[in-house]
Amino acid sequence: MILIRAICLVFLCGIAVSEIPHPLSDKFIDLINSKQNTWIAGRNFDIGRTLKSIKKLMGALEDKYLHKLYTVEHDDDTINNLPENFDPRDKWPNCPTLNEIRDQGSCGSCWAFGAVEAMTDRYCTYSNGTKHFHFSAEDLLSCCPVCGLGCNGGIPSFAWEYWKHFGIVSGGNYNSSQGCLPYEIPPCEHHVPGNRIPCNGETSTPKCHRSCRKEYTNSYKSDKKYGKHVYSVGGGEEHIKAEIFKNGPVEGAFTVYADLLTYKSGVYKHTEGEALGGHAIKIMGWGVENGNKYWLIANSWNSDWGDNGFFKILRGEDHCGIESSIVAGEPSYD
Repeated sequence: MILIRAICLVFLCGIAVSEIPHPLSDKFIDLINSKQNTWIAGRNFDIGRTLKSIKKLMGALEDKYLHKLYTVEHDDDTINNLPENFDPRDKWPNCPTLNEIRDQGSCGSCWAFGAVEAMTDRYCTYSNGTKHFHFSAEDLLSCCPVCGLGCNGGIPSFAWEYWKHFGIVSGGNYNSSQGCLPYEIPPCEHHVPGNRIPCNGETSTPKCHRSCRKEYTNSYKSDKKYGKHVYSVGGGEEHIKAEIFKNGPVEGAFTVYADLLTYKSGVYKHTEGEALGGHAIKIMGWGVENGNKYWLIANSWNSDWGDNGFFKILRGEDHCGIESSIVAGEPSYD
């Protein structure tokens, strides 16, 4: 009798699992839209993509060092006077990179992108829009051996410590001819079929070049800019909001589930699908949409993913761990 029950249980579990469609299928998209009404799912990734290649985009490794960083918490006066909605592009209109969506290509370099995106914004916001420097994802990805495994993943807090102790040069996006070291990994078709090369997740970490491209006038050493202070943000939702409001975007990391791949608009709440891995991003603002509190986030999967490259995720409940691993810092202008 026990054996029969065990067989039945295995059989029923098999049926339950088989009822969840493949995460890149139209049936899965329909399932997500039928189960909730806070966000809209649609096709971002080509149905021919493999989950293995998509998982390799999630390169945020477990950050066991985070608790060793100095932790910032904000005072009650700041917290009590925060607005219900905040978009940093309104507060710092002279900081154009707040609008930028980068593309990590077929590489698990999200940990580096989330860092340099926030550093770039903060170099501007701390100066109230008077100073600009586009930090190089290429330099951080390829030249920080202690940060992790390059295209196979890295640790966000180590990226910020590297900025403080070793500095990072300037560098634009792929094929931009901007700065000392532009990103050398080309954008690929993360999503529906298009004109870019396919994403296979097999890109090797670029070689570290401690010299600028030959057309650039500065030397590698003289081009570097540094962080003055690096810290984690503790205390939860309100303290993260206060940090963003005062100083600019932060880097965060969270667990990506299969349904996020289908995000198009609205406030994302995990609904269905397996965990794919840890992913680092730039958290830049917050708000309330149809009664749902959210964080405004810039992803690094190009502007043809999600809501023009951005997405909103449930705020205040540490959803998918989004409020547990916040890193930030202050730039040095010396």
